[in-house]
Amino acid sequence: MKSFFLFTFSTFLLSAFEEVAASAHYDKILTHSRIRARDQGPNVCALQQVMGTKKKYFSTCRNWYQGAICGKKATVLYECCPGYMKMDGMRGCPAVAPIDHVYGTLGIVGATSTQQYSDISKLREEIEGRGSFTFFAPSNEAWEQLNSEIHRNLVDNVNIELYNALHHHMVNKRMLTKDLKNGMTLVSMYNDQKLLINHYPNGVVTVNCARVIHGNQIATNGVVHVIDRVLTAVVNTVQDFIEVEDDLSSLRAAAITSDVLDILGRPGHYTLFAPTNEAFERLPRGVLERIMGDKVASEALVKFHILNTLQCSEAITGGAVYETLEGNTVEVGCDGESLTVNGVKMVKRKDIVTSNGVIHLIDEVLIPDSAKQVIELGGAQQTTFTDLVAQLGLASSLRPEGQYTLLAPLNGAFSDDTLRMDQRLLKTILQNHIIKVKVGLNELYNGQELETIGGKLLRVFVYRTAVCIENSCMVRGSKEGRNGFIHIFRQIINPAEKTLHEMLRNDKRFSVFLSLVKAADLDDVLSHPGQWTLFVPTNDAFKGLTDDDKDILIRDKNALRNILLYHLTQGVFIASGFEPGVTNILKTIQGGKLYLKTVNDTLVVNELKSRESDLMATNGVIHVIDKLLYPADLPVGNDQLLTILKKLIKYIQIKFVRDSTFKEIPLTFYKINIIESNVQPIITKEDPSITQLTKLIEGEPEFKIVREGETITKVIHGEPIIKTYTKIIDGRPVEVTEKKVTEERIIQGPEIKYTRITAGGSDNEEKLKKLLEEEVTKVTKFIEGDGHLLEDEEIKRLLQGAGTEYTKVTKVIEGEPQIIEREIKKVHLE
Repeated sequence: MKSFFLFTFSTFLLSAFEEVAASAHYDKILTHSRIRARDQGPNVCALQQVMGTKKKYFSTCRNWYQGAICGKKATVLYECCPGYMKMDGMRGCPAVAPIDHVYGTLGIVGATSTQQYSDISKLREEIEGRGSFTFFAPSNEAWEQLNSEIHRNLVDNVNIELYNALHHHMVNKRMLTKDLKNGMTLVSMYNDQKLLINHYPNGVVTVNCARVIHGNQIATNGVVHVIDRVLTAVVNTVQDFIEVEDDLSSLRAAAITSDVLDILGRPGHYTLFAPTNEAFERLPRGVLERIMGDKVASEALVKFHILNTLQCSEAITGGAVYETLEGNTVEVGCDGESLTVNGVKMVKRKDIVTSNGVIHLIDEVLIPDSAKQVIELGGAQQTTFTDLVAQLGLASSLRPEGQYTLLAPLNGAFSDDTLRMDQRLLKTILQNHIIKVKVGLNELYNGQELETIGGKLLRVFVYRTAVCIENSCMVRGSKEGRNGFIHIFRQIINPAEKTLHEMLRNDKRFSVFLSLVKAADLDDVLSHPGQWTLFVPTNDAFKGLTDDDKDILIRDKNALRNILLYHLTQGVFIASGFEPGVTNILKTIQGGKLYLKTVNDTLVVNELKSRESDLMATNGVIHVIDKLLYPADLPVGNDQLLTILKKLIKYIQIKFVRDSTFKEIPLTFYKINIIESNVQPIITKEDPSITQLTKLIEGEPEFKIVREGETITKVIHGEPIIKTYTKIIDGRPVEVTEKKVTEERIIQGPEIKYTRITAGGSDNEEKLKKLLEEEVTKVTKFIEGDGHLLEDEEIKRLLQGAGTEYTKVTKVIEGEPQIIEREIKKVHLE
């Protein structure tokens, strides 16, 4: 019970402290000002005064160290902190200011005009007497800045108008700055008029957007806060003001159309940046008509001008980002006396205070991304792309009701050679940067394929700190518009057209490396579908290699495979996908490790610079190097091989351990994937001369019965084939299942001794035939990674060596046969 009490009490104290701290920003900033001025003596505060003005601030740390407020240079002043005063011959402000009633305190703080008006309006007697008041007293400069006509009317009718105006600045209880909480509404002593209080994190306290410039001057019957402007009565809501202001008729129409106007009539603390009619007239007519005709877009536009917090101009001493009702943000700042929105001076009139917020009139319309067409989302760094899309007629294909994703390269990605291309080719390139569906950044995943309007499939690669599509990686700046997303890319995207093997074969720089690949029986690896990263040495890496040296390498296939497969790693790794300056360790197929990093936008592998990177293939990517790679920890046990390697590799010391051998690397690192289905055929006796059955893998499934000199095609019923794959629908990956049913085929013949499907000859053909004619009645499916294919070990060995030559095995003993279909494909290991 005691511990529970202590916990409850401590929680109460903590919450109470947090509540006080949250509303005491003014006092915190004042404390910092005292610390900055401690060398000037006791109770001295350091202030900043904007040069060329009389505006002074107890400054935040940022303003203090920048030496500026609202972008204008500020000088440092040292004054007595509120409540203290100087004494002759003594440093600082050692004396406490005298405490007087509110009327006398007005003179102490220098608000002599307010004191004079209190005297002539008969308010003096009240504020000298009994009570507890808070007086928000306008400074002398505030009275001077008041509209001359309003000022004259007040002075001409001191007993009513001036008296009421002064009462409007008073609250019938004492409220220190720590009591003035952000968003608070106080009731003034005139006709219960509202006073809207805001207490900002930068220490600024406002009442109806007038800034407290000297706070907490204690009086015997209350407290005086000096403010920088004269308060006027607040009666209207934001909605009321929009409905009666002629210069906001266009905004009023948009707010009514989008059902937003009613929101601004509800209680709250809103800030409205209200575009004038002139601002709307500056918009291109087509843009305005499109937005106004689309309720979603018009709602987004109006809400983008509204903050759910009250931001008075006097509280803004630097740039800050605020969330709008639309959901995105705007940056509100200042430039001298002017307010800025997103860095642009556009505020014509500021601080129109209403009962539920404040209005600033602006001369530009703010259009959020969510109200823009996707082509309008391009920024200053993507103008080359967006201009080309428009010039080549692609912008018109981006329908407002459609859904698209633009992959926009930066301006610098377009070289002069690219821009001088034939326009038809350039249009094809740009089509490869427009995706048919709307896909956000958080919807992209590794291995995803995206179809362009040009019909190309682009692959997505997701890394720890980067998202790349084909050879190009994203930079910050993705945006979502009304009909799509735009993502920003470093380079032009080049979709892959050829396999790794085809790329090597078509580039003479790699002829030596390719010949070694062929000698090591690795052609298939680079030809078949997969996901590989290949580091390819140019012919320069093999300078000094004689024909005899090459023959020695080729004769030792294990050694050759170890060397070549050290250049190959599983997965597609784009150079710009690596975090700059950070070493990335990749395990190669040989088993050794590669150490990669990017330095100054150049890929470095094992401290060797890549001469050209990110050459995309349909089954991987190539990075070009000019030296042969070799694992530093792999010893050589053959003198001849050591001599050859030393010719080619001079950047590391190769280990020599006599009689050591290279491990054998079987070609099982890319797997045989077997799809099995069973078919029950109908057999009729007709022709005993059936010797071979051939299945066509490509195109429509078909069985051919080969007789002596002729072929007969019949039909049987097969099991349905179920196919599952992933498709992008509305920007999201969706699993789709297709069902394919085999036609009915009738195979005629009295008996089938064996059946084989062959795409070419094989040295083991006769031996395999004999094995299949024996009593082998069960063929098991290859289990990925298990290392066994068939129960019969000899058949297993033969089929593993047969590659794609054997794709169907049929075993019939007597009577109704069971035909087991096998489709064998080679793909890389997961």
